[in-house]
Amino acid sequence: MTHLLEIRDLTCGYGRINVLHNISLAIGAHGNVGLFGPNGHGKTTLLRAVSGLVRPRSGSISFNGTELTTLSPKAIVELGVIHVSQGNRLFPDLTIGECLSLGAYTKAARQREAASREEVLSIFPKLKERWTQKVRTLSGGERQMVSIATALMSCPKMLILDEPTLGLSPKVKEELCAAVIRISGHGVPIICVEQDVEFLLELSQHLYLINHGEVGAEIKPGQTMDHSEIMSLYFGK
Repeated sequence: MTHLLEIRDLTCGYGRINVLHNISLAIGAHGNVGLFGPNGHGKTTLLRAVSGLVRPRSGSISFNGTELTTLSPKAIVELGVIHVSQGNRLFPDLTIGECLSLGAYTKAARQREAASREEVLSIFPKLKERWTQKVRTLSGGERQMVSIATALMSCPKMLILDEPTLGLSPKVKEELCAAVIRISGHGVPIICVEQDVEFLLELSQHLYLINHGEVGAEIKPGQTMDHSEIMSLYFGK
């Protein structure tokens, strides 16, 4: 099977501490992957390694046949790997429209900026209503929508989301989950770190438990596992 993203024997960390220990996982070209597990066990570090924000100490990360471990974050973005980090790190004094325009900064994305904008606003119609509003005046849920919308303006070939619903109210969380599933329906493969396992199961049938910097368990497409069984993996039997 050909994988869009393949991580092999990856070890990386910060200072003298290794956070990931010889971790391996793969993502197909037409599927989504959900990552779950306790806080502080390496999920965000794994995403940052894929994006070039953390340099691996050993191992390999290949995307569509290209090795990523030697590339800059900018070069990785140009390949189409787009990462929405935790905490919607936006420029607070820019308007929604300005943020989305910044998202289309690569040559390929700039060429289809108008079409991308139309697609994005069909997914997040609330942003159209607030087009000229500055980011600092938006709610947490609206800022998260802007973060994901800006990422979509980059024409991603893979979208990485780090806890997109963190801290949101149940109603806004439901809206955002529906939007992410709709994005997936447009053919964009997604890697998503999320504490809401029910959402991950709806988004993808392929899940990895990240525990102590290793793959603690893998739930493969077609494998039957209910919520209680996943929770027993999460917290230990």
